[in-house]
Amino acid sequence: MASASHSVYDFEATGITGQPVALGGYRGQVLLIVNTASACGFTPQYAGLQALHAQYADRGLVVLGFPCNQFGAQEKGTDAEIASFCDLNFGVTFPLMHKIEVNGAGAHPLYRWLTSEAPGVLGTRSIKWNFTKFLVGRDGQVIRRYAPQDKPEKLAADIEAALAA
Repeated sequence: MASASHSVYDFEATGITGQPVALGGYRGQVLLIVNTASACGFTPQYAGLQALHAQYADRGLVVLGFPCNQFGAQEKGTDAEIASFCDLNFGVTFPLMHKIEVNGAGAHPLYRWLTSEAPGVLGTRSIKWNFTKFLVGRDGQVIRRYAPQDKPEKLAADIEAALAA
């Protein structure tokens, strides 16, 4: 159960090509975890996420994209189609995961934990839309939750602080 988890490193996901990804493999790095979609008004944020990845990867930042089709059916593609779209349109090189649910009974355990650790406005736990972002420190704890409209470049100062911690 998610509440028994003590850090992001307690979770596993499935990579976009089907391989298991133990988040414990990112121990000691800063993570920016984002639920994504290919047909959303916020989809151009892929470019900003890739820019953050390129700028800070050598200092320990890992952006993790989790495609999700729960908001306006804006991520209808297969994993292969999503990976191709992200590569062709935005040159994405950061890790993408298998499409998941972030809300409801089928929500991925990672997202149940993230939303319990960093609730949204007025304490709501649900994800409101695509491109909600979670910054996780080197200790595996959630530092901050960002709204979909928070552009990736606006997170740079918080990422710098997390990398310096």
